[in-house]
Amino acid sequence: MSARILVAGIGNDLLGDDGFGVTAIRRLAARGVPHDVRLHESGIAGIGLVQELLDGFEALVMLDAADRGAAPGTLHLLEVEVPDTATLSDERRRELMSDMHWTVPSLALILARALDALPPKVFILGCQPTEMGLGIGLSPAVDSAATDAVERVLALIATLSSGRGSGEQRLPVAAQAAALPGGVGP
Repeated sequence: MSARILVAGIGNDLLGDDGFGVTAIRRLAARGVPHDVRLHESGIAGIGLVQELLDGFEALVMLDAADRGAAPGTLHLLEVEVPDTATLSDERRRELMSDMHWTVPSLALILARALDALPPKVFILGCQPTEMGLGIGLSPAVDSAATDAVERVLALIATLSSGRGSGEQRLPVAAQAAALPGGVGP
């Protein structure tokens, strides 16, 4: 049986390369995915991602701009470890959950775990941005990476559906959050 996988495009396409995830998910939709894969254009509304996860999935793949200090357009596939909210102090839990209207990906993942809606496998396919200032359209390097991301996601879907591991780097959500635009720091 194939895995049920949610692929979410995250970002703001009004902020240049921050629109990587949104552009990549649109290209993936145009290409087509297996019937057991759902695509979700989350944009900057992380709470919508959490609501989508409530349907129950075996894996989540998020496409997002991620500044990891690499050359612009570099893709990084990371498997994410999300902390249990029970391990956080009461103050930190209140701070994280104080305003869920503009939830960034790291907070959305923590909330999904608190609601027992987080899939057992969570990945971020991040793209190193060139620039994330006000403006519509991706830089040439990130635009090319958005096309490459479609192939990477399709390969990951095939791997997950076959039951094989991804073989990718595991990264705690606090560490990945510091590397992602709008993420929460440690």
